[in-house]
Amino acid sequence: MKIGNREFDFSHKTYIMGILNVTPDSFSDGGKWNDMDKALQHVEDMIHEGADVIDVGGESTRPGHEQITDEEEIDRVAPVIAAVKKRFDVPVSVDTYKSAVARAALAEGADLINDIWGFKYDEKMAGVAAEWDAACCLMHNKNGTQYRDFMKDMMEETLECVRIAQKAGVKKDRILLDPGIGFGKTYEMNLEALRRLKEFCDLGYPVLLGTSRKSVIGLALDLPSDQRVEGTLATTVLGVLAGCAFVRVHDIRENRRAIQMTEAILGK
Repeated sequence: MKIGNREFDFSHKTYIMGILNVTPDSFSDGGKWNDMDKALQHVEDMIHEGADVIDVGGESTRPGHEQITDEEEIDRVAPVIAAVKKRFDVPVSVDTYKSAVARAALAEGADLINDIWGFKYDEKMAGVAAEWDAACCLMHNKNGTQYRDFMKDMMEETLECVRIAQKAGVKKDRILLDPGIGFGKTYEMNLEALRRLKEFCDLGYPVLLGTSRKSVIGLALDLPSDQRVEGTLATTVLGVLAGCAFVRVHDIRENRRAIQMTEAILGK
């Protein structure tokens, strides 16, 4: 898959998406990178440590988050994306579920739309992705945690996102999927999704795994968000073993080393 000016070979490697939250209230690092100079320095550090894509988010999606307007989100992410693309040769993702924000981000050079609602929240989002021929990551999400058969339903609901994208004209080779760890799932369901990650990867699309510092790790280890690196690394190793294309993480260096060691054992 080509994202920006870079070709990614998912059959032989798991790549890293580095998280850049330009928000005051993200669950783990809210307010740390709001200043442009700090944001750009953080991007430089993440690239140096091994990030392959930078994911820029302007609205927290933690449980109980407060939704902001399209305009406020655009004001947060668009200048940062423009500055990152000007200064660094790295693909950039925009973490948004709003078509107006996605369009503004793409106009500033974003290469990928990372939508936590898998094109189900904003009916215009799929059309924007198709119009710009943008790569897109469609995450499983839902209101509530009601399922008849959890894994079967979760995968079918994810494929509904794919159908929405393709109906709008998004090409199959522009689509990644995300099982949505931490979204629309209980603690036990999150563990099951991780345990059965290979089944999700067998849907036939590259998979992005986003577990970094999330509550499932906090609950398993009884640790706050700033002490969940080791738990995240365990899930990253699972992701490599299952064949995930990307892991989306805060702690780049540690996750890069875990990936390299796992791939060395696998002979990749």
